Amino acid sequence: MPAVFDSVIKTELTVTTFLICLGCSFLCGIIAAFAAGFKTRVSKSFLASLILLPMIVFTVITMVNGNIGTGVAVMGAFSLVRFRSVPGKAKDIVSIFLVMTAGLACASGYVALAVLFTLIVSIITVVISFIKIGEDSSLLLNITVPESLNIAHGFDDLFKTYTKKYRLIATKTTNMGSLYKLSYRVELKETDKAQEFIDALRCRNGNLEIMLSEPPATEEL
Repeated sequence: MPAVFDSVIKTELTVTTFLICLGCSFLCGIIAAFAAGFKTRVSKSFLASLILLPMIVFTVITMVNGNIGTGVAVMGAFSLVRFRSVPGKAKDIVSIFLVMTAGLACASGYVALAVLFTLIVSIITVVISFIKIGEDSSLLLNITVPESLNIAHGFDDLFKTYTKKYRLIATKTTNMGSLYKLSYRVELKETDKAQEFIDALRCRNGNLEIMLSEPPATEEL
């Protein structure tokens, strides 16, 4: 095996090797954060977490270093993380596993392997972002209608004119049962005609509230 893949930690951890591994963890975090944020809307706090997490994992594993008591304490501390977790996208979960793996590799001294692994996975992530297969361009449409309107087929002709596909996903009553709120998943034929589509719906629902928006980031499409 090439020497570049040898561990920089030969016998015991020194200040120099600690700083080298810590710097490598930081570099891996930056690479992973760039890949996670490429063509994807992510929060600043999530990007900061991806940058800092490899360094934290590296330091924690270095402190444990075979000490069973410390390892049990660290395991208990990390188990509390699940109580602060929120639903996330699959790409976010992969990014977290990526930086944790890089941190573990750096803790073993394999800094070159950690950087190479992070680069390969990040490049694949960026390439996948250009692939259109599996993308869903559907939007969430909320319409308020009077109880006199046929909610089952009242908009079928408009949907066939302006959308490629549509699906009713939720129905609920409001205003003491005099109004219905309908939620649809729709995919427009032409995004430039969104206003024309909404105007046609307004004429049909008596100019009541209509909202066309992207589905929440955590919602399964």
